[in-house]
Amino acid sequence: MRRVTFAVDYPPSLAHPMHRQLEESPVSRAELLMWGPMDTVTTLAWYEGEPDAVRSLLDAVESSTTVDLVAGDGGTYAFVHQTEYELGAPVLDLVADSGVVFLPPVTFEPGGRARFEAVGESEFLAAFHADLREHVDATVERVAAFRRWATPAVDVTARQREALAAAVAVGYYEVPRTGSVADVAAELGCAGSTAGELLRKAEGALVRGFVGGQRG
Repeated sequence: MRRVTFAVDYPPSLAHPMHRQLEESPVSRAELLMWGPMDTVTTLAWYEGEPDAVRSLLDAVESSTTVDLVAGDGGTYAFVHQTEYELGAPVLDLVADSGVVFLPPVTFEPGGRARFEAVGESEFLAAFHADLREHVDATVERVAAFRRWATPAVDVTARQREALAAAVAVGYYEVPRTGSVADVAAELGCAGSTAGELLRKAEGALVRGFVGGQRG
């Protein structure tokens, strides 16, 4: 099986209302962690922004009936109950009918760009990509073999996990190394010092978890 990272540019007509509002918001991005493509849904997301800014952003989503915010991991978690999902119907139908599985998070950025991962057999992933391109500008950023991993007993934040994924993608962990911290920072859209700190904290948590798991 394959694990594919897609980058999609949504036109305003198909973008979720929250995604459209990112362009004018101090919230720099959103990560949709848990969701369900149905008429009514409660989602869990993480936003790179302060709670007040996140609440203002979500106030623009008319279908939101309940919003509970919790500060954490350098941003704000949000539990949002919606009376409808509000993603463009053609894309939502395509997701529901596809023969692949979608992995969290779905990352939303200003300008209509979203990134997500899908897992499946090559022919189904190719068919999904072809169908998706009939509605939006969609590109494949990365293809890798899918492997089952045990859940590590480590405390790694979503942003630290994203830094590790970026480091792998740019070759930071290759031998010999083909990518740098600056390359990781470019992938994340942050300063080099921030990328370095994210990697160090994530690596420290992983090593402590691994060593602790080997004891006894």
